[in-house]
This record gives sequence, C-alpha cells and structure tokens, in this order.
Amino acid sequence: MLARDPYEGLQRVQSASGNIAGFGWGPVKYVLMFGPEANVFLFGNSGLFTVREAFDVLVPVNGETALIASDGEAHKRRRRLVQPAFHRRRIDGYIARMAENTDALLDTWREGETLDAYASFRELTRRTTVQLLFGDRLAADEDLLSGELQTLLDGIDRPYSQLVALRSVPNPFWRRVIEARAAVLDRLMREIADRRMDPTPRQDVLGLLLDSRDEEGGGLTDVELQDQAISLMAAGYETTSAALGWAVHLMLTTEGVWERARRELPPGPLTAETLRDCVYLDHVVNETLRLFPPVVMSARKVAEDFVFEGHRVPAGAMLIYSPYVTHRMESVWPDAETFRPDRWDPASPGHTPATPASFLPFGGGQHRCIGSALATTGIKVALARLLARAELEHTGAPVQPRSITAMRPRDGVPVVVKEMRPA
Repeated sequence: MLARDPYEGLQRVQSASGNIAGFGWGPVKYVLMFGPEANVFLFGNSGLFTVREAFDVLVPVNGETALIASDGEAHKRRRRLVQPAFHRRRIDGYIARMAENTDALLDTWREGETLDAYASFRELTRRTTVQLLFGDRLAADEDLLSGELQTLLDGIDRPYSQLVALRSVPNPFWRRVIEARAAVLDRLMREIADRRMDPTPRQDVLGLLLDSRDEEGGGLTDVELQDQAISLMAAGYETTSAALGWAVHLMLTTEGVWERARRELPPGPLTAETLRDCVYLDHVVNETLRLFPPVVMSARKVAEDFVFEGHRVPAGAMLIYSPYVTHRMESVWPDAETFRPDRWDPASPGHTPATPASFLPFGGGQHRCIGSALATTGIKVALARLLARAELEHTGAPVQPRSITAMRPRDGVPVVVKEMRPA
C-alpha cells in the first residue's frame, strides 16, 4: 500500500494504528511514528538515532560528507561551517537576483499561450539555485545546467526501493548518474581551484563556504566543499520548484486568493523590507508547504532501544516520520485538507498556532534543512513577481502529486496566460 500510493497509504496507517505502527520481516523492521508528540520525541532524543544508514542510498549522489548523511560531531562541525552562508542578511542580499531572474522568465511568456507553470519555474529555480550557490560562471554553463547536473539530480528522484535496486546491479541508468556526478565534480573542482588562486571575495554560497572557518581556524576540505555544494543543489532545486508549482495551482483554484495576494504587493522593486510586508503571501506560502511539504516522509536508523507510548522500538529498526501526515491530521490542523491561508493569521478566528513539531515542511531537529529560509524566500520572490506581472487561468486539468523526496505535480500545472504586464 505504501509503495502503490504513499500519500493515502501513510494516512491510512495513521488512521488505523494511531501514532506508532510497525512492519517488517526478520531483521528488517520499520517503525512509523506520526504526529507532533512523535516529532517532539524524535527531535528531542537525537542520540537515539543516526542518519548515515537511513540516507545511505543517497550517498553516491550527495557524497559521504554531505550534511544529510552526517552524524555526531562531524555533522555539528560541518553545519557550523555551512550555516553562515544562510544567515538572513545573506539571503536578503539575494532577493534582487531572484526577482531579476523571475522577470527574465516572465518576459518570455505571451498572452494567450498555454504553458506548464511548474516546468517554467523548475527551469528558473535550477538556474537561480546554481547562480546563488556557485556563481555566474557555472550558471552560464548550459551544458552543465541541462545535461550532467539534471542527470545527477534524476539519480535521487526515485522511490527508496528502486534506488536500492539500481545500486545493487549494473545498469545503464545508474552508470549515467555516476558519470554525471564525475563530470559535475570535475567542473566544480576546477571552479574551487580557480577561486583558491584568486582571493577576490565572492558573495555566492560557494565563496562563503571557501572562507568559512571554525574556532580552531580550520575550514571545509575540498571533498566536504564538493559534497555540500552538490547536496545543497539537490535539496534546493526540486523542493523549491515543486512548491512554486503547487502554490500557483492552489492560488488559481481557490477563490479570491490570487486577487488578495496581488493587492497586497508594494509598489516599486522588491527589497527585504517590502517583501516582509507581504504578510498574506507568507500565509499562502506556509499553507502551500503545509499541504504539499517538500518531504513526504523521512527516516532515522534506531541506534538504541527505546519505548514510545508503551511500545518498545528495537535498535536496528528503520524509523519513518512524516511531515505530510502531521500536516493533514484533523486533530492538529482543523479542516486539514482545505487550502486556507487565513489559518496562519493570528487575528483570524480559524488561526492554528504552528510549532516546530506540528509544521515541519523542511524536517526538524539537528538535521532540519539548512537552506529552508533561502527556499522560502525564493518561493515568495517568484510569486510576488508573478502576481505583479501576470494574470493566469487554470486549465482545469487534474494536478496529482508524485515522488516522496520532493513531492511535485505529476503532469505539471497547465495554465493559460490571460494578460502580461511589463516589469
């Protein structure tokens, strides 16, 4: 059931079994824990779990030292070195570039045409993400953008069972993924070598990572640099573009949302201050991430036996938790299946206070996605420019989800461009 339809399957398991369920055969055991109480336990007892084995299947793409596959002191050190690149003031400095790139995309749209809004924003997100992470030189490399990098990203866009199978036997798909990673790494390492020879400060993420130092004066090794760069790209690209696709779909199919969000937009260019004034747009983004979180479910390997709600969970089991299920529990989010941005307004009668355990689109605890603020800013900037310049109409075609690593519209979000306004 989980393999056939993970979205309905996870909800059915929670409905039937409550906050904890399990399955497995012999030494292979899986435990599913649902809801805020389970999330509080999981994030508050990180010593009971490891992530390395849980995400082993992603290591051939993301790398051995990527944050997503790091545990213990190594993870803490790498996260401290990466964190400065994602401070709020750094992200605010990216807003103008995000808006510029969105306008460049919108300049290609024509009134009367039907297009896939998700596919358009996917291309935008890939280019912008490469620019912000690696700089203009790599972002201008079309072969890298549309070739090896996309092949590499496709390498983790498979169900867990398929990834295990693909790695276990020789096959053309996995060979292409490994070859693409080698090509991307070669280009990335040449960029790193050039920058080590040229001390000119750069404000993209790679430049900041090169300059980052810990308390002892040490920095990231070349292997750590390349692994962080690739894993950040993999984490930010699909999740941001998927959220943009869902937001357009929901705004166009929910009466009054598009118009209300557009009326709130400030005049003039977007800045950090004017973007923060778009409060209703914040609510739209949060509500989109609630209904369609980037990660449907995530995992930890149980390192020590523990007891949760009277059930013993043995060491060695694979623990699965689900932001998707938490976000759609009626006991946590009343009228949970309905897209209702006003639930985020403290002044609204239907306001539902959110906590890190009840709203976790980017995970939680020590392994919460380090680029979450960058992703949400990118989503909000793109939507603000879209609202300012375009009037769209949904075609009415059904939009269904796919994938559990970055839940996105299966067949895109087809829209008709009714009107375009100049930048």
